[in-house]
Amino acid sequence: MRLDVGGLPVAPGGVLIANHVSWLDVFVINATCPSTFISKAEVRAWPVIGWFAARNETVFLRRGSRGHARIVNGEIATLLARGRHVTIFPEGTTTDGRGVLGFHGALLQPAIQVGAPLQPVALTYRDATGRYTRAPAYDGDLSLVDTLLNIVAERTIVARVRLLAPLSTGETPDRKQLARSAREAIVSCIAID
Repeated sequence: MRLDVGGLPVAPGGVLIANHVSWLDVFVINATCPSTFISKAEVRAWPVIGWFAARNETVFLRRGSRGHARIVNGEIATLLARGRHVTIFPEGTTTDGRGVLGFHGALLQPAIQVGAPLQPVALTYRDATGRYTRAPAYDGDLSLVDTLLNIVAERTIVARVRLLAPLSTGETPDRKQLARSAREAIVSCIAID
């Protein structure tokens, strides 16, 4: 596994907003910029991964609960106010890495409230020749074990991280528009990259 980081410097005390391919994304982003992650609550019960997530100060969200989303938004605002980076995967699920699903903007509200920048992060996984590989993908009916076997079977995986231009939450205080803008930037980067 190799890490290939490019793009702009990480904006201080901001929200990183990334496309989501694999559970590896957390390790890849953390290696690029230590961050607190927002994750679905079910991850906490996963063997090994759940333990790592909890040790990394992950904030676990019960999806479908508006009341819990408000609590999580309060936790995000507190983290941002302390200067901590927070990473969100607004697709709400993983893909095979070839495309990017729509972004949900609900968890972007704390960035707007505290005036934190929102920095899109484009993630792709390549093989040793630079071609796309779906080996790390954790989508569809693949199990955690399936993904681990796919990763081990690939001789070299290059995790490409592209840090894109931060979006000002002060200039665009609309979380849906911010989500669309972040998604468009990531899609453009993945198409070029």
